[in-house]
Amino acid sequence: MATTQRRKSYTCNVGAVRVGGDAPVVVQSMTNTDTADVPGTIKQVAALARAGSELVRVTVNNEAAAAAVPHIVDGLEKQGVRVPIIGDFHYNGHLLLKKFPACACALAKYRINPGNVSVGRKDDDNFRIMIEVAVQNDKPVRIGVNWGSLDQALLTRMMDENSRLDEPKDARDVTMEAMVVSALNSAAKAEQYGLRRDQIILSAKVSGVQDLIDVYRSLAARCQYPLHLGLTEAGMGMKGIVASTAALGVLLQEGIGDTIRVSLTPAPGGDRTEEVLVAQQVLQSLGIRSFTPQVTACPGCGRTTSTFFQEMAEQIQSYLRQQMPVWKQRYPGVEELKVAVMGCVVNGPGESKHSHIGISLPGTFEEPKAPVFVDGRLMTTLRGDKIVAEFISILNNYVESHYAAREEAELTS
Repeated sequence: MATTQRRKSYTCNVGAVRVGGDAPVVVQSMTNTDTADVPGTIKQVAALARAGSELVRVTVNNEAAAAAVPHIVDGLEKQGVRVPIIGDFHYNGHLLLKKFPACACALAKYRINPGNVSVGRKDDDNFRIMIEVAVQNDKPVRIGVNWGSLDQALLTRMMDENSRLDEPKDARDVTMEAMVVSALNSAAKAEQYGLRRDQIILSAKVSGVQDLIDVYRSLAARCQYPLHLGLTEAGMGMKGIVASTAALGVLLQEGIGDTIRVSLTPAPGGDRTEEVLVAQQVLQSLGIRSFTPQVTACPGCGRTTSTFFQEMAEQIQSYLRQQMPVWKQRYPGVEELKVAVMGCVVNGPGESKHSHIGISLPGTFEEPKAPVFVDGRLMTTLRGDKIVAEFISILNNYVESHYAAREEAELTS
């Protein structure tokens, strides 16, 4: 696992999930259903939780959504899905939380955007009301600044002050500083209104990779609140995945970040859980957390004109993911298993030896045999058209023999 020293922060309890302090970096996601659609929202929350989202946020934008929240939480509980539900509030959160106390009670945490909580007002009454509701219900709050909805009065004032300097800063730098100031000032007000320090999480989300890195470095250096990381509006497909990975990878490697979200725009009809899997893979690739056994596979070249090894690698990875809900309960530590599915003799045997279990498939014109290595040693050689099934059998036996013993030891200790 990674040896990067995590930034010290307070520990915030969000339902049964710990965020910050010495707790693992938490993966979260957000539904894109109409929250008033109780069955649809329950279905998506459950899917996100099964995929590994440890916190799930829902939009609470109107009375129908607020009224639906307790039914969503109750419906999930009946299904045995106990993921904490976070309410995302903008503009009218102070009204909804006061009018629907059952919603305020059912949510595990509130997300408040200071730029949208008192638009058009000269005071912070709306923000204060939301914090007071959080205090009454003993709920934590994420104060989530977003550069798309930054407090314009604050930004204008800081821009004016900057323009009077002998050497004014770039407008981009002033905007980044305004985000940090907004987050810190709002946290100070929240404490003033009765919220404990260990009930506050901060975020300052932007859509540019370097902007995100810069703003979180500054925020992390100036407070001990847990930080939620995420590139807002990351985009679709490859663009969103690569941009999020680039930004989060740098910050996490520096020990910054206590909970993360990869905000992918799904393709029409796409799977919302993709963003959860990407977030998990970011953490696992950095060695910060392990979620599922990893399959190493070569990219293919002129030596691997057959697609068999690619198909096998995909089959093995899918099989591992399918087994994880059961394996996680029965075999603690199995998520750290490393498997190699290689396509030819060049790197196949060597890479296989570096994994717990590896198979080196024959490349083009190579002898039709596939040596299998277990813990660095040649175990057997497979041939014929049942290689995948035989390899999966070896894999299952390895998991049973290596991780069941650990389970039994923990039960008897």
